[in-house]
Amino acid sequence: MKGKLILENGMSFDGKIFGELGESVGELVFNTGMTGYQELLTDPSYYGQIVVMTYPMVGNYGINLEDMESNGVKLKGFIIKEDAKLPNNFRCEMTLDGFLRQYNVVGFKGVDTRHLTKIIREQGAMKALITSKDLTQKEIDEHFAKFNNSDAVEKVSTKEIYEIPGTGKRIGVIDFGVKRNILRSFEKRGVHQIVFPWNVTAEELLSHDLDAVFLSNGPGDPAELTGVIDEIKKLVGKLPIVGICLGHQLLAWALGGTTTKLKYGHRGCNHPVKDLEKNRIFITSQNHGYVVDKVPESMKVTHINLNDNSIEGMRSEEHKILCVQYHPEAWPGPADSEYLFDDFLKVIEG
Repeated sequence: MKGKLILENGMSFDGKIFGELGESVGELVFNTGMTGYQELLTDPSYYGQIVVMTYPMVGNYGINLEDMESNGVKLKGFIIKEDAKLPNNFRCEMTLDGFLRQYNVVGFKGVDTRHLTKIIREQGAMKALITSKDLTQKEIDEHFAKFNNSDAVEKVSTKEIYEIPGTGKRIGVIDFGVKRNILRSFEKRGVHQIVFPWNVTAEELLSHDLDAVFLSNGPGDPAELTGVIDEIKKLVGKLPIVGICLGHQLLAWALGGTTTKLKYGHRGCNHPVKDLEKNRIFITSQNHGYVVDKVPESMKVTHINLNDNSIEGMRSEEHKILCVQYHPEAWPGPADSEYLFDDFLKVIEG
């Protein structure tokens, strides 16, 4: 079906709609990964966003149900230059088009995605609309005005407490949109995990006889989660705390730091990060639009991004806290950064 991509800045692009033949509005961002599109599609941190893939052909190895990072496709739209009609991989169970249709997600193709990426780099992330209709400017403005992603964490978090049995330390996982491979990485190390909804109170967490708390990744602006930040403050000093991505940003706020929104974010699997404690550089997988810009006094910086020197990790010996901005479970190297889960456990074990 013929369609249009309309940007908040007034630019419009012709193309074709695939997947769900509908209409969608979200925040337009780009990802530079050449592979990993299934993990991207099912990553809850992308909730509310329309993702542009810079790599020209997507879907080459199809979709399999084993590599899901959540229970479905979480983003609002998926923009590619060209889709692979006949994927070729022994693990393939369905096509990209069929996968999007199954989860009612709109795709858009036939557009110069690298040109789109340049626009985002120059003007910043912005709202975008995918539609097959001829809309008036008033209708377009109404679509943009209605879009709000402030409840993103609530939408992707678990609704009920559940446990992943293990023989090791008992960790309470606060699910802001946790990826399955994070849970698998702890499970592989024998950790007993109790997964809580995003709005769990410090009092309830402390009643579960935990050895530590893990703050997960997730979507949206950390500064909007004021209630969550207040609960994290109550946990500081009472239990070791480790975190990834949004969890890292929330820890900064809880300890007196701040975050700021990046112009176009870090999204891809080729971001160089230096571990200052190990004096080594790792190629990392990243997906975030916000970064810590003021480090709390009680924290020291442990990792930096070598592209823009932004903060990628912090530690507090005093409070037994370690957190990173990037995703050590995502295997871009493929397993270069997995040591961080062992570092997390060292913090927990004291």
